[in-house]
Amino acid sequence: MTRIVHDGDHVLATDATVADSFLAKARGLMFRRSFPDGSALVFPFGGAASRTLHMVGVPFDIDAIWLREGRVERVARLSAWTGLGRATADTVIELPAGAANGVDEGDVVRVDEA
Repeated sequence: MTRIVHDGDHVLATDATVADSFLAKARGLMFRRSFPDGSALVFPFGGAASRTLHMVGVPFDIDAIWLREGRVERVARLSAWTGLGRATADTVIELPAGAANGVDEGDVVRVDEA
């Protein structure tokens, strides 16, 4: 089980999926019907660069967190179908809308893999 933890002990998600292939990263959340509370989608990259998220084909709002070396670079709520976000990151995490409430730039967020 992979989980997402904010600032030491606040669990943001208990059921995170790591998008570790090109296809999984390209598909993301597109065409899913739901994104249950407690879930997350993690996009690990080989290094920090500008990372763009779009919501084309995603019928629900999400929270997105861009990380660089475990520190939050940006947090954004992206709207269904039309949302767009970009920031420099080596990891991007997508969560159900509201799950990233209280997460701010500069905070530490980690992906714990069991």
